[in-house]
Amino acid sequence: MTESKTPRPTIGGVHHFSPTVTDVEASAAWYQRVFGLERVPVPFPHYGSEDSGYAILLTDPHSGLAIGLHHHDANKGEPFDETRTGLDHIGLSVSSRADLEAWAAWLDELGVPHSGITDMDEPIKYSVLVFRDPDNIQLELFTTRD
Repeated sequence: MTESKTPRPTIGGVHHFSPTVTDVEASAAWYQRVFGLERVPVPFPHYGSEDSGYAILLTDPHSGLAIGLHHHDANKGEPFDETRTGLDHIGLSVSSRADLEAWAAWLDELGVPHSGITDMDEPIKYSVLVFRDPDNIQLELFTTRD
């Protein structure tokens, strides 16, 4: 990875986290009960592999935090093991699409491959920039749009 003389863009906070679970409905009920989350009434397809499963999105109306509970068709139902590397992805919040553009330029300067900015309009309006860490864990920089 290349070092940079450019100031690093900032991150606004964690936007969402998305664990893969063995039973989406049971997990949704648990997260709703424990954290008082509200369920978005439509499932979300997996970004980049829409035919391999889906996620149920739960949101906290007070903080804006979202939890996407993922079902992967290839999941054989094994329980999570914290001694193994991995999770579905981590989404970090940025303030605007302009911030995403700054991040894309920053990642280019460092030689980090990324998706480019994708603008989505369904089921909500958002823009996202996707890249992966050295262990291939997906990271997303995410902003919602009006």
